[in-house]
Amino acid sequence: MNTVRMAQEKDIPAILELLVQVDMVHHNGRPDIFNGPATKYSGEELRTMVGKETDPIFVCVDEEDKVLGHAFCETKQILGHHVLTDIKTLYIDDICVDEKARGQHVGTSLYDHVISFAKEHDYYNVTLNVWSCNPTAMKFYEAMGMKPQKVGMEVVL
Repeated sequence: MNTVRMAQEKDIPAILELLVQVDMVHHNGRPDIFNGPATKYSGEELRTMVGKETDPIFVCVDEEDKVLGHAFCETKQILGHHVLTDIKTLYIDDICVDEKARGQHVGTSLYDHVISFAKEHDYYNVTLNVWSCNPTAMKFYEAMGMKPQKVGMEVVL
Protein backbone atom coordinates (compact mmCIF):
# COMPACT_ATOMS: atom_id res chain seq x y z
CA MET A 1 0.00 0.00 0.00
CA ASN A 2 1.44 3.37 -1.02
CA THR A 3 1.27 6.37 1.30
CA VAL A 4 1.57 10.08 0.57
CA ARG A 5 3.26 12.23 3.21
CA MET A 6 5.22 15.47 3.55
CA ALA A 7 8.76 15.11 2.26
CA GLN A 8 11.53 14.82 4.82
CA GLU A 9 15.24 15.53 4.60
CA LYS A 10 15.95 11.79 4.24
CA ASP A 11 13.95 11.84 0.95
CA ILE A 12 16.22 14.38 -0.76
CA PRO A 13 18.47 11.89 -2.61
CA ALA A 14 15.42 10.17 -4.12
CA ILE A 15 13.79 13.50 -4.97
CA LEU A 16 16.97 14.60 -6.75
CA GLU A 17 16.84 11.41 -8.87
CA LEU A 18 13.21 12.14 -9.76
CA LEU A 19 14.06 15.73 -10.67
CA VAL A 20 16.56 14.40 -13.23
CA GLN A 21 13.80 12.21 -14.70
CA VAL A 22 11.52 15.27 -14.98
CA ASP A 23 14.26 17.29 -16.61
CA MET A 24 14.98 14.56 -19.14
CA VAL A 25 11.32 14.38 -20.20
CA HIS A 26 11.48 18.12 -20.85
CA HIS A 27 14.96 17.96 -22.39
CA ASN A 28 13.88 15.20 -24.79
CA GLY A 29 10.84 17.25 -25.77
CA ARG A 30 12.53 20.66 -25.92
CA PRO A 31 16.34 20.37 -26.00
CA ASP A 32 16.42 23.98 -27.19
CA ILE A 33 15.15 25.07 -23.75
CA PHE A 34 16.12 22.38 -21.22
CA ASN A 35 19.63 21.22 -20.42
CA GLY A 36 19.85 17.56 -19.56
CA PRO A 37 20.45 15.81 -17.29
CA ALA A 38 19.97 18.40 -14.57
CA THR A 39 17.93 19.12 -11.45
CA LYS A 40 15.73 22.13 -10.83
CA TYR A 41 16.96 22.40 -7.23
CA SER A 42 20.15 21.40 -5.44
CA GLY A 43 20.22 19.21 -2.35
CA GLU A 44 20.99 22.29 -0.29
CA GLU A 45 18.01 24.16 -1.73
CA LEU A 46 15.77 21.17 -1.05
CA ARG A 47 16.90 21.10 2.60
CA THR A 48 15.49 24.62 3.00
CA MET A 49 12.26 23.66 1.20
CA VAL A 50 11.13 20.44 2.90
CA GLY A 51 8.64 20.79 5.73
CA LYS A 52 7.08 24.11 4.67
CA GLU A 53 3.29 23.88 4.91
CA THR A 54 2.72 26.93 2.70
CA ASP A 55 4.84 25.40 -0.09
CA PRO A 56 4.56 21.68 0.62
CA ILE A 57 6.52 18.93 -1.03
CA PHE A 58 4.72 15.61 -0.86
CA VAL A 59 6.19 12.19 -1.56
CA CYS A 60 4.45 8.92 -2.28
CA VAL A 61 6.26 6.03 -0.61
CA ASP A 62 5.84 2.28 -0.64
CA GLU A 63 5.61 -0.03 2.40
CA GLU A 64 9.40 0.19 2.86
CA ASP A 65 9.30 4.04 2.76
CA LYS A 66 10.95 4.13 -0.68
CA VAL A 67 10.04 7.28 -2.61
CA LEU A 68 8.01 6.47 -5.72
CA GLY A 69 7.06 10.01 -6.69
CA HIS A 70 6.83 13.61 -5.56
CA ALA A 71 4.61 16.68 -5.85
CA PHE A 72 6.08 20.17 -5.34
CA CYS A 73 3.44 22.78 -4.50
CA GLU A 74 3.50 26.55 -3.98
CA THR A 75 0.97 28.90 -2.43
CA LYS A 76 0.12 31.83 -4.68
CA GLN A 77 -2.19 34.51 -3.37
CA ILE A 78 -3.49 37.69 -4.89
CA LEU A 79 -4.91 40.29 -2.50
CA GLY A 80 -6.25 43.74 -3.28
CA HIS A 81 -5.54 43.63 -7.01
CA HIS A 82 -7.57 46.10 -9.04
CA VAL A 83 -8.56 43.51 -11.68
CA LEU A 84 -8.18 40.07 -10.10
CA THR A 85 -10.20 38.70 -7.20
CA ASP A 86 -8.69 37.81 -3.83
CA ILE A 87 -8.02 34.08 -4.17
CA LYS A 88 -5.50 31.65 -2.75
CA THR A 89 -4.18 29.11 -5.26
CA LEU A 90 -2.16 25.98 -4.67
CA TYR A 91 0.14 25.74 -7.68
CA ILE A 92 1.59 22.32 -8.52
CA ASP A 93 5.10 23.16 -9.62
CA ASP A 94 6.06 19.57 -10.35
CA ILE A 95 4.68 16.04 -10.13
CA CYS A 96 6.93 13.14 -10.98
CA VAL A 97 6.43 9.39 -10.75
CA ASP A 98 9.55 7.24 -10.84
CA GLU A 99 9.83 5.53 -14.22
CA LYS A 100 9.95 2.17 -12.40
CA ALA A 101 6.70 2.89 -10.53
CA ARG A 102 4.55 3.98 -13.47
CA GLY A 103 1.17 2.27 -13.71
CA GLN A 104 0.90 1.83 -9.92
CA HIS A 105 -1.41 4.85 -9.41
CA VAL A 106 1.35 6.86 -7.73
CA GLY A 107 0.48 9.97 -9.75
CA THR A 108 -3.19 9.64 -8.86
CA SER A 109 -2.34 9.21 -5.17
CA LEU A 110 -0.16 12.33 -5.24
CA TYR A 111 -2.72 14.38 -7.16
CA ASP A 112 -5.58 13.30 -4.88
CA HIS A 113 -3.48 14.19 -1.82
CA VAL A 114 -2.74 17.65 -3.22
CA ILE A 115 -6.45 18.23 -3.85
CA SER A 116 -7.34 17.09 -0.31
CA PHE A 117 -4.63 19.32 1.16
CA ALA A 118 -5.92 22.30 -0.84
CA LYS A 119 -9.51 21.71 0.29
CA GLU A 120 -8.46 21.31 3.95
CA HIS A 121 -6.51 24.58 3.81
CA ASP A 122 -9.21 26.64 2.08
CA TYR A 123 -7.52 27.17 -1.29
CA TYR A 124 -9.78 28.42 -4.07
CA ASN A 125 -8.18 26.30 -6.79
CA VAL A 126 -5.27 24.12 -7.80
CA THR A 127 -3.31 25.04 -10.91
CA LEU A 128 -0.28 23.83 -12.83
CA ASN A 129 1.53 24.29 -16.10
CA VAL A 130 2.24 21.40 -18.45
CA TRP A 131 4.55 21.50 -21.44
CA SER A 132 2.89 20.61 -24.73
CA CYS A 133 5.86 18.34 -25.47
CA ASN A 134 4.61 16.10 -22.63
CA PRO A 135 1.32 14.66 -23.94
CA THR A 136 1.33 11.87 -21.35
CA ALA A 137 1.18 14.43 -18.54
CA MET A 138 -1.49 16.41 -20.35
CA LYS A 139 -3.67 13.30 -20.66
CA PHE A 140 -3.12 12.44 -17.00
CA TYR A 141 -4.19 15.89 -15.78
CA GLU A 142 -7.23 15.89 -18.05
CA ALA A 143 -8.17 12.45 -16.68
CA MET A 144 -7.92 13.95 -13.18
CA GLY A 145 -10.54 16.53 -14.20
CA MET A 146 -8.29 19.51 -14.86
CA LYS A 147 -9.19 21.91 -17.66
CA PRO A 148 -7.08 24.51 -19.47
CA GLN A 149 -7.08 27.86 -17.65
CA LYS A 150 -4.86 29.71 -20.08
CA VAL A 151 -2.52 28.78 -22.92
CA GLY A 152 1.08 29.95 -23.34
CA MET A 153 2.21 30.40 -26.93
CA GLU A 154 5.54 31.09 -28.58
CA VAL A 155 7.35 31.68 -31.82
CA VAL A 156 10.98 30.51 -31.96
CA LEU A 157 13.14 33.05 -33.78
